[in-house]
Amino acid sequence: MEVSNANNVKIYSVTSAGRSAIPDWLARKNAKSLKKDQEWRRRIELIQDFEFPEASLRIKPTRDGNYILATGVYQPQLRVYELAQKSMKLDRHQDCENVQFEILSDDWTKTVMLQADRTIELHSQFGMHYKTRVPKFGRDLAYHFPTCDLMVGGASNEIWRLNLEQGRFLNALATECPAVNVMHINPAHQLFGFGGEDGRLEFWDPRERRRIGALDIGTAVVKSVGAGVLEAFPEISALKFGDDGLTLAVGTATGQVLVYDLRSASPMVFKDHQYGFPIKSLAMHSTGNVVSADTKIIKIWNKDTGKAFTSVEPPNDINDVCVWDNSGLIMVANEGVQIQTFYIPQLGPAPKWCTYLDNLTEEMEENPATTIYDDYKFVTRKELSNLGLDHLIGTNVLKAYMHGFFLDLRLYEKAKAIANPFEYEEYKRRMVQERIEKQRASRISAVKKLPKINRSMAVKLMDGEPGDDMDSDEERKKKKKRKKEIVRTGASAENPLGDSRFADMFKDEDFQIDETSHEYKLHHPSESRMAAAKQAFEKVDDQDVGDEYSESDPEGNASSDLDEFDDDSDSDDSEDDQIRFTRHRKPKAGDTKSKSLSFYELKEGHAASLNNADATRKASSVIQAKKQSFEERLRTTGDVSRDKVERTRSGNLSITFKPGGKGETDDHSDDAAPRREKRSVKELGLPGDRTSGRGGRGGRGGRGGSGGARGRGGGRGRGRGGRGGRGGRGR
Repeated sequence: MEVSNANNVKIYSVTSAGRSAIPDWLARKNAKSLKKDQEWRRRIELIQDFEFPEASLRIKPTRDGNYILATGVYQPQLRVYELAQKSMKLDRHQDCENVQFEILSDDWTKTVMLQADRTIELHSQFGMHYKTRVPKFGRDLAYHFPTCDLMVGGASNEIWRLNLEQGRFLNALATECPAVNVMHINPAHQLFGFGGEDGRLEFWDPRERRRIGALDIGTAVVKSVGAGVLEAFPEISALKFGDDGLTLAVGTATGQVLVYDLRSASPMVFKDHQYGFPIKSLAMHSTGNVVSADTKIIKIWNKDTGKAFTSVEPPNDINDVCVWDNSGLIMVANEGVQIQTFYIPQLGPAPKWCTYLDNLTEEMEENPATTIYDDYKFVTRKELSNLGLDHLIGTNVLKAYMHGFFLDLRLYEKAKAIANPFEYEEYKRRMVQERIEKQRASRISAVKKLPKINRSMAVKLMDGEPGDDMDSDEERKKKKKRKKEIVRTGASAENPLGDSRFADMFKDEDFQIDETSHEYKLHHPSESRMAAAKQAFEKVDDQDVGDEYSESDPEGNASSDLDEFDDDSDSDDSEDDQIRFTRHRKPKAGDTKSKSLSFYELKEGHAASLNNADATRKASSVIQAKKQSFEERLRTTGDVSRDKVERTRSGNLSITFKPGGKGETDDHSDDAAPRREKRSVKELGLPGDRTSGRGGRGGRGGRGGSGGARGRGGGRGRGRGGRGGRGGRGR
């Protein structure tokens, strides 16, 4: 149930939305889809089949309040709805379109209809009872209950009278109007009122059947509005007497409503609808309000002051309005399929046959829902000026809301196309590109490209930035954990976060992050420093590193020494070499994966800046050291004799140690002997190892080996050593 709030008065549209107008055959065909349609399932049908195939023309309730009669097209027909069952009781098809009808009995059983071909049809419960014709085309009819006279007015100055008790035409009432558009009988004292197309309103006494007064409505309208404003002559198009017997409301064909007191010739209230359409219907409500309707809008206002209460705008043109007595229910016959129904709780309670409307409205007030405008576009004042539509501010085209306006979507698209004629082509090209990319995404592709928007952020989220080799082991572990989370959440290169809610951050250009902005650098200071450090270094190729390390041993021994072979070495030496290299290449138990190291070298342009920075830092440290006491310098310096390893600011490792000469003793000499003993050939248990003597020191390689029985000891080191000295004489 849709809700509108005009002038702080809630108006509930009891008629379902456009989906509720689906024909029965189409509803059955699309039954499965309609089951899932929440709007269709939550619709409210006040009365079943409360509609016509094309349009509804007139609608009236019976005096007992149990039935509703309505006429419409196409084909021309009369439909009777029983309110106790909330459904259609019957429908009767006719040969010609109905202009007006009257209910003769308290229920629906006796009716009279004025048709467009000058025919008058009298219907009873079983069907059409009698049919006759009038001299000229009729425009309105009225029934006088005390005398049983049916009066018909039309394109003539005469009012034709058909007495239903006698079954014959009586003498016509001759008026001074060229034609009679509307007529109404005062319910209090049975005064006749005839409105003519010349703007004159005549009053007739039914007892004497003569005119007793007249009002020039056209002249009053011209004086109030002005002759230059009116586009047509103000004919009288609607007429309604109040239940008090003194109040009279008159509507004109130019959209004005005048309220008179029968005791005064001047109007009490003048109301203009401002649309210029003829007034179609007038009603006096028990709350003291007048319900006036033209082709576009229904206005409810006070009959004494003219103050607006609220207004209702149906989706289609209005033909007739039915207002329930002492109630807030309004039914509208219109040019649409359905008969529109509106309920205004502030105007009155719901009728007794649909009291559940009060409960529904109370529930909706407890759980308010936000109104969604599907056919409107919200624009700010600045956007409105860019479109060149700022001159519409203050008109009915714009609906003010918050800091902007609601504009009709069709008008917005037209204005946008005029302001930027090439925007549609760009939008079309973008949509085609998105559709092509969507089709490509369904194919099997091994390579997934990173998004164009926020590529650096996507790289960081997917852990694929080029600076990963400089990370520590702890950072690598964190990134591995992050990769597992990405796999678990279903993230991809197009959506690194793995959440559809944030997918537009890598697709829409409005979410592009400007990493060169000052605000970004303030929020990410570490990234700016890391970027500066990365600019100062460049990665060294693995091939260059391999060439450098192929020339020198990691321990500082020349690789050329490995290629020197001793021609005088015997089979024992070659066997010993084979065993040593086998033990050296055997991996440890814990080393299951080999780590590949990456090397970086300082660029030429940044070396001078780093040297200057180091010189400045050293100068400042010297100045600070001079200010310190001797005790503080000792505490900060520490033990200079101990070796230490430091990392410089540029990322290199600095080793500080104290070299020892030949004459100095080694503090760890006791530990060196067992290691030497462990690495000797004795451990192999060879057959020639019976007597031993200490051999001389080998060359630039390993230590001298133990001399065997033949008196020659072989020297071996980590590199290939030179020829060892002679061993001692065996014991």
